[in-house]
Amino acid sequence: MKYDFYAYMDRMKYIKRWQLMRCSQEENIMEHSYNVALYAHALAIIKNKKFGGNVDVSKAVLYALYHESSEVMTGDLPTPIKYYNHSISGAYKDLEKKACERLCEMLPEELGEELSPFVLADEDSEEYKIMKAADRLAAYVKCLSELRSSNGEFVKAKKSIEEDLRRRNMPEVNYFLEKFADSFSLTLDELESF
Repeated sequence: MKYDFYAYMDRMKYIKRWQLMRCSQEENIMEHSYNVALYAHALAIIKNKKFGGNVDVSKAVLYALYHESSEVMTGDLPTPIKYYNHSISGAYKDLEKKACERLCEMLPEELGEELSPFVLADEDSEEYKIMKAADRLAAYVKCLSELRSSNGEFVKAKKSIEEDLRRRNMPEVNYFLEKFADSFSLTLDELESF
């Protein structure tokens, strides 16, 4: 018997993000998932080391790695549509869950037991909250990158995402923004001058 899970995961590179926006550089969900995993790793460590947290760092990173899995079946629905109203967002969330369940069925049983908890994340966990903050952080960094390229299309998105990040009242997020965010707006020459 053959299993299609990893072939589907490989298709993440074909799903484009920011579909309604003019981008100076396109981004796919595979690239985005890497960035979210990177930032989830940082946020989990910051929470544990700086703010006395007890987050399972590996779990937060694996949630991030698989957080867009459903989109290999559903595509990336633009944010203004996805969150237009509770009815649409609820229906889309159900569709995403069904897609994740279907993907998990595409694994041999022994792998499914190990991977399913990360594809179908525990949304009440601290690790999931870290991953969701990292997801927004990745969007914020994308805005900074586009603005650095003089793409004014991302001015409003940057402002609303930054407000959302601050509203989360997560000290690890504020620490990351304070210590690392400004560097994303620098050119390579400016980075090398540090």
